[in-house]
Amino acid sequence: MGYPQAPSGERKRRGGLIAGVAVLSLLVGAGAGGVSGYLAAERVDPGPTINALEQERPARQTGSAPKGSIEAVAEKVSPSVVQLEVSGPGSVGEGSGFILTDDGYIMTNNHVVEAAAEGRGHIRVVFHDGQDAKASVVGRNPTTDIAVVKAEGVKGLQPVELGRSDDLRVGQTVVAIGSPYDLSGTVTAGIISALNRPVTAGGRGDQATAMDAIQTDAAINPGNSGGPLVDMNGRVIGINSAIYSPSSSSDGGRVGNIGIGFAIPIDQARRTADEIIETGKATQTYIGTMVGDAPNGGAQIVRVLQDSPAAKAGLKEGDVVVKIGDRRVEDADELVAAVRTRAPGEKVVLTLQSGRTVEVTLGAEPVPGN
Repeated sequence: MGYPQAPSGERKRRGGLIAGVAVLSLLVGAGAGGVSGYLAAERVDPGPTINALEQERPARQTGSAPKGSIEAVAEKVSPSVVQLEVSGPGSVGEGSGFILTDDGYIMTNNHVVEAAAEGRGHIRVVFHDGQDAKASVVGRNPTTDIAVVKAEGVKGLQPVELGRSDDLRVGQTVVAIGSPYDLSGTVTAGIISALNRPVTAGGRGDQATAMDAIQTDAAINPGNSGGPLVDMNGRVIGINSAIYSPSSSSDGGRVGNIGIGFAIPIDQARRTADEIIETGKATQTYIGTMVGDAPNGGAQIVRVLQDSPAAKAGLKEGDVVVKIGDRRVEDADELVAAVRTRAPGEKVVLTLQSGRTVEVTLGAEPVPGN
């Protein structure tokens, strides 16, 4: 069955309308062509050209950077950030640090200066203005990756302003300053991505580094280590220490920033630096146990040291710690990091998998190595 058809007269009228449109289009096209040719023949002057190269330069920027801006933070903190060039037996490297006192005490990472510790090598400090000085290791703590060095024969330096790390918020803006790949005075910005992130970064046994880190997406690369992580008031809230950077065969195993960096909280670093400057040595917080990962989550106590804080609190081999305070403990690294970030003498409540709770007074033990 075919489609309905209109009467023949109507079909003719529609046909005429369509034909008329086609003709009109041709007429417009012809008219446009005629006008175009007429304008070209007249050679109308297009007027003066506009050239960006002939424009006047804008006035210089004047006044201070807006308070709370990345620019203002960089202006405030950069003069207090240094580059460290370190040489030791079979190794040459560089890192960053920041000035604690006007007479040359500088905070950095242990892994930056470790090659020159115990008189095995040399440290050269390069300041923001290009001046340099020799330096030596005052003290260090491999378990928390913190060290203090002293620059020789300097005075009138500009110390940083230290902030606090116990009230940080995920999402707040931060700035990292340091010398990635030997590019001194590099400023990058980002946010705090996570808090209390347990991170292990080298070392062995009791000297293994474990930190309860601040995670940030501010660009951190090799050479940034030891430099400050700063809030938008220009106060140091962490020490840039480690990055997560999976290697691949295509890049020869090189490491670089992928937006996952870690910083040591300044509250912990400040306590260690005070100890080192006062005594030349550092202590680490401990409970006196050896722990491993529990099969179903948590930290399982493998051994309890005699007369340790753990022994005095009644912890036993086989106990599984699932919380410290209000914080869940997922594995052994998390328990170690959470303990080390606290101060000796502090009381903490451990919740065991059995449901029992134990209050432990944290102890302190000396860290070998200077």
